[in-house]
Amino acid sequence: MGFIFRPIGAVIFGQLGDKLGRRGALLGTLGLMGVASTLIGVLPTIHTAGIVAPILLILLRAMQGIAAGGEWSAATSMVVESAPVDKRARYASYIQMGSPIGTLLSTGAVALGVGLLGNDGFVNGGWRIPYLATIVFAGIGLWLRFRMEESHAFEMRQEAKVEAKGSPVIEVFRTVPGRWLLAVFAYVYCNAGFFIVTTYMISYVTITQGKDNAGIILNALTIGAGVQLVMVFLTGRVADRFGAGPTTTFGYIVTVLCAYPVFLLVDTGKQVWMIVAMILALGLSTIAYASIGALLKEYFPGSVSVSAMALATNTAGLIAGFMPMLATFVFGAFGRSVWGPSTLLFSIALISTIATIIVSRTVAREKAQGIDMNLR
Repeated sequence: MGFIFRPIGAVIFGQLGDKLGRRGALLGTLGLMGVASTLIGVLPTIHTAGIVAPILLILLRAMQGIAAGGEWSAATSMVVESAPVDKRARYASYIQMGSPIGTLLSTGAVALGVGLLGNDGFVNGGWRIPYLATIVFAGIGLWLRFRMEESHAFEMRQEAKVEAKGSPVIEVFRTVPGRWLLAVFAYVYCNAGFFIVTTYMISYVTITQGKDNAGIILNALTIGAGVQLVMVFLTGRVADRFGAGPTTTFGYIVTVLCAYPVFLLVDTGKQVWMIVAMILALGLSTIAYASIGALLKEYFPGSVSVSAMALATNTAGLIAGFMPMLATFVFGAFGRSVWGPSTLLFSIALISTIATIIVSRTVAREKAQGIDMNLR
């Protein structure tokens, strides 16, 4: 549900990041996320608070969504603008490592909680512990971010009076609306594809193979997340050598080629092939995910980059939030056949590939002209 509120965060923290600095936006996003997540851990139950309990949960999830809406773009802008020119893609890929690390930590926390407390103990209160632990991690993160210096490129733009004339959000739609739309399409697979191969895939396996195989696909997803972490780390270095544009394009072409095999392998119901499927879906498809942050940062003017990237990626995220529902519909429309969701995955990957080719060519042309968008 939090994805619905992310565009609000994109507007709020995008403007904060472009006007007052990336550091301020990052402090704001982490602070809001830390407060919301910690408070979820102390929520009253419906038995003690009645309807107030779910209302409070919705409000806190909304706060999480708003915080997440500005986090990625502010972090990517800060990192790329602070990195050496020949290591921008590598530094940007570190931001993308948060997704597989988060997947591993969350599944690990649930497994540890169930292992120590038992299923009933975890359901009846143990689930609160990971949320309460947020206050420790948020505190460490805020301490680190308070110690950060503002990016050099942001300070240079401030000195040169290069900034959005009015609201950065309005400037995005006034000056680069076409770029924003292409960025939405280029990034949409990163969100939509992830939701299909994770959230929907669990439902798909349960429906087609029964609950017994649900544990198998969960284990396969965990292994896939581990491979994803390694691939993100390696891809950042590859992108510094060959360019973020060509690397992202190549990654999406691989993703297009893997779309049908992923579902066909899962459809076998055999553990080894389901693991291979998740390595393809989360591992090889990560090539594009790892380098796209650096590509989009080069695509937008630095004076509105936080707002532009936040609006583009969170619009893609808003679309992606409906993917599990759409995949379920397509599954039924294709006669409950594997070809339905696999065709949806293929189509989204193809859209992102075409958009990325256009974005990549634009960035390459501007670089050939000596244009550094970080300073504009």
